[in-house]
Amino acid sequence: MSSKQFVHAMRMPIRWGDMDAMGHVNNTNYFRYIESARIAWLESVGGLPDPRGEGPVIVNASMNFLKQLTYPGEIEVRTFVAPPGRSSVEVSHEIRLVGTDGEAGDLHAEGVAKVVWVDFAKQKSAPLPPALRAQLPSEV
Repeated sequence: MSSKQFVHAMRMPIRWGDMDAMGHVNNTNYFRYIESARIAWLESVGGLPDPRGEGPVIVNASMNFLKQLTYPGEIEVRTFVAPPGRSSVEVSHEIRLVGTDGEAGDLHAEGVAKVVWVDFAKQKSAPLPPALRAQLPSEV
C-alpha cells in the first residue's frame, strides 16, 4: 500500500465573503482553499504550468466536509502527496482551524485532487518532470 508524504502547510484567513446565507463558509470556498495551497506547493517545487509547454491540470477533485467553518478565523491547509504514477500524482489536503493558541487544531475538511502533467500543445499527458518527481515519495 502506498503512503502519502507531508509536503507543505499554509495558513490563510477565513474572509467575511467566504460565508453564505447559512452563516458558515460556503462549500465552494473549501475547494479554493485547497487550490491555493496546491498552487503554493507546486510553485515551491517548480511545478507551475507553462501555457506554451507543459504543466499540471486537475482531472478530479473531491472534498469531505467534517465541521463547519465560520468567520472570523484562520485555517491551516496541510498538503500531502502520494507516490506518483507516470504522469500523475494524487495531492490531498487537510483543512484545520487555527485555535486561539496559534496551533492548527481540529480537522474540518479533507480534500483530494488528481494532478496530471500535460503537454498543452499535444493535449496529452506527459511524464512528470524529473525535478518534480524527485520531490515526490517513492512507493514503499
